[in-house]
Amino acid sequence: MAEHNDFGKLAEELAEQFLVEKNYKILAKNFRFQKAEIDIITEFDGKIVVIEVKARGTDIFMEPHEAVTKKKIKSIVSATDEYLKSLNIDKEVRFDIISVLPDETGKLKISHLEDAFEAFDAN
Repeated sequence: MAEHNDFGKLAEELAEQFLVEKNYKILAKNFRFQKAEIDIITEFDGKIVVIEVKARGTDIFMEPHEAVTKKKIKSIVSATDEYLKSLNIDKEVRFDIISVLPDETGKLKISHLEDAFEAFDAN
């Protein structure tokens, strides 16, 4: 496995631990629909919270959440619709982004951006 894939997997594991510590209930990880993938699907405060995890070795070029393009949002929304339909879930949905970046000492830090985008942002 490529080093960047290992880092991405580590970032998703750290994000999951972070969410569990904040009392999010993990419903699914790496949910796939067609070519789309949702990193983590949770339930929190009566809502379904879809989490996109972004990791970077540095933020010199852009913040990780800035890498979530309109195309990526569209695929996440499409996969979310499929997930909800397949399990007959009718709850409010929130889309969050968790960024994982090293600080100046190299220690990984987690940043949680709630309501990072809306489903209509995919249009």
